[in-house]
Amino acid sequence: MHVRAPGKLNLFFEVGDAGDDGYHEVASLYQAVSLYEDVWATHGDDFTIGVSGDVDVSTVPLDGRNLAVRAAQLVTRAADWDGGIHLDIHKGVPVAGGMGGGSADAAAALVAVNELIGAGLSSAELQELGAQLGADVPFALLGGTAVGTGRGDELAPALARGRFDWVLVRSDGGLSTPDVYRELDRLRAEADITPDRAAPAVDPAVLRALRSGDAADLGAAIRNDLELAATTLMPSLSGVLAAGIREGALGALVSGSGPTVALLAQDDEAGRSLAARLGDAGLHAVHVHGPVPGARLV
Repeated sequence: MHVRAPGKLNLFFEVGDAGDDGYHEVASLYQAVSLYEDVWATHGDDFTIGVSGDVDVSTVPLDGRNLAVRAAQLVTRAADWDGGIHLDIHKGVPVAGGMGGGSADAAAALVAVNELIGAGLSSAELQELGAQLGADVPFALLGGTAVGTGRGDELAPALARGRFDWVLVRSDGGLSTPDVYRELDRLRAEADITPDRAAPAVDPAVLRALRSGDAADLGAAIRNDLELAATTLMPSLSGVLAAGIREGALGALVSGSGPTVALLAQDDEAGRSLAARLGDAGLHAVHVHGPVPGARLV
């Protein structure tokens, strides 16, 4: 079974204070974009995995720590099936890049194994299993555009008219999501900033811009509370953000916990041109679009 799942951008990300369990309540606006992970599932004697990619995959775990392996195990347990599964993954989403590549792998594995062994799990049941693996997995199953609350896994589809063109600039290194959250907490404590005790919420201006399909309005409204922490840990990101705006992007932000930078372009032609100019400047830039569907059989 071959399943393809998309990477995601966080077009808006508001982070509340850490709870007693150390987790932060968030409000995220996700959009799935045309940069994909491909997963093939076949029968095996055990749970095994092979990984290749268009990006550096040297840090991807090849054992039970891998989210896709864990996803395969969850489906087989739910189906009371005692065979093994081999997964082959080809990665197109940057590793540790803030675009949910590992979560997309897990979502694809859930769908692929469900089909491979005839488990018959519903979309809702796969969503429940995905939520056990991480906050971004349910969205990788859903795709499109959605608001995520709680830890980001309580999803509500959001209306987005038309197509939005993005240029993604990846970094040679990655950022650890826990490290970025710890840096955010440190920066807030240092500045004596306490988030509003009200639950985080997506700015209505972002939702209006998506409903209208207006790229300029969306560019003016996108925001990420993790961006300062990410740029503090990786100062070169500030230069990438500035270069994108200087070259004509309508808006720029670090996606999720970074370090991938997302630049919004007016349309397809503008996106291709912006990616080419940034590439000429020595940056790893690629043009993508969204929204696209979630994990699907190929």
